[in-house]
Amino acid sequence: MTKDTIQTGIEARRTELISLTRSIWENPELGLEETKSAGLLADRLAGEGFTVSRGVGGMETAFVATYGEGDPTIGILGEYDALPGLSQTVSATREPVEEGAPGHGCGHNLFGVGSLGAALAVKDAIEAGELDGTVRYYGCPAEETLVGKVYMARAGVFDDLDAALTWHPSHVSAPWKGRSLAMNSVEYTFSGESAHAADSPESGRSALDAVELMNLGGEFMREHVSDDARIHYTITDGGGAPNVVPAEASVWYFVRAPSRTAVERITSWLDDVAEGAALMSQTSFDRRFLTGCHDYIASDTLSDVLLSNMRERGAIDYSDADREFAAELKETIAEETIENRLSDLPADRRDAAADRALYSEPMASFDEGTVMSGSTDVADVSWITPVAQFWGACWAVGTPSHSWQAVAANGDFGAKAAIYAAKVLGSTAYDLFDDPSILEAAATELEETRPHEYESPLPESAEPPADMDVS
Repeated sequence: MTKDTIQTGIEARRTELISLTRSIWENPELGLEETKSAGLLADRLAGEGFTVSRGVGGMETAFVATYGEGDPTIGILGEYDALPGLSQTVSATREPVEEGAPGHGCGHNLFGVGSLGAALAVKDAIEAGELDGTVRYYGCPAEETLVGKVYMARAGVFDDLDAALTWHPSHVSAPWKGRSLAMNSVEYTFSGESAHAADSPESGRSALDAVELMNLGGEFMREHVSDDARIHYTITDGGGAPNVVPAEASVWYFVRAPSRTAVERITSWLDDVAEGAALMSQTSFDRRFLTGCHDYIASDTLSDVLLSNMRERGAIDYSDADREFAAELKETIAEETIENRLSDLPADRRDAAADRALYSEPMASFDEGTVMSGSTDVADVSWITPVAQFWGACWAVGTPSHSWQAVAANGDFGAKAAIYAAKVLGSTAYDLFDDPSILEAAATELEETRPHEYESPLPESAEPPADMDVS
């Protein structure tokens, strides 16, 4: 069998897929608010004969679309949430479409659609009788807050997968083999007594004092946690007028470390700090666990199949006009930022990319054996079933994610990377259906790599935090 059906199916839908990337880009929606974006994708899958389950994991904008029957079952993950405050036109100057509005600075408008194209093409191959089994598209909301897949995992929707595939926009193309940091997201709300801050301060008990004391304690913790751990926070409610002792104040913490065990240990210490702050300020506090995730475990077996298909596809088909616009965007990025972004690459690739506006040729993994300083909810899926993902070159070389330059690219030439991603994911899925030995090897690898079976980091009482946005 060949993969011609995959490539033909995606090319036949090219215009439609590119239009979808732009529809989602033009209507950016924050995590757990992606009603239009999720609806566009879910409706498209339903129109192609997929059975769609909506509202998965207690989230209105999460869905699972299934086509086919029997084994194996291969999942393809898609995302579509935007970021707050990153509204930007398709231009090489900072120019919001709407000041303060959201924007697709991480390229999830491309992400969700590229994965969609792959799922539809695999459906074509099953329908044509070339493949036997089941393909699933997972509509995953709220990745930016590390919520969607964690709550979906708790609902058990990944439990019967034989493998899952995904990708993510970036400034270069390569399989992602590095690990990520596990994370907890917790909000602490302190309650005190209001009073006139000048006339009768002795009558008040400041919740803001408690927040500040807690943050001071958090700062002193930094010396005594591992260098690769991260503790960061923002005050989400600091009170009102200065002449009123704040009766309520809240602080939102992220705790990250290379393992769930380390994250839980640091979070427990942070809970003690909150209790101490409450005692010192004579206030009380409530602890709200928002979400948490594991560290990512890449499947080397599946990643190697991904790379083979990336190389078979070659470079993304950017035009001279695309490269010209990318060069204009690159001119607006600080040299230091570009150097930092390229520092992870091997020397030969770094030198080759440095003088280019777009570097879309696939390369071998450059992060194997490393631990990235961020977190991803794909990690929770990777503890349940073998997972492989790759970076796709959607942006000018050196572009940082969550930047206005990325937003501009995601609304323009980045759409071609979504087509490329669809072909790579679809072709890789085809290989997994066609050769059972790959899935067997990947399952064995996960059993040998994973320290223990997956356990949800979420307390039973945790609910999807629809009121929390992160940039």
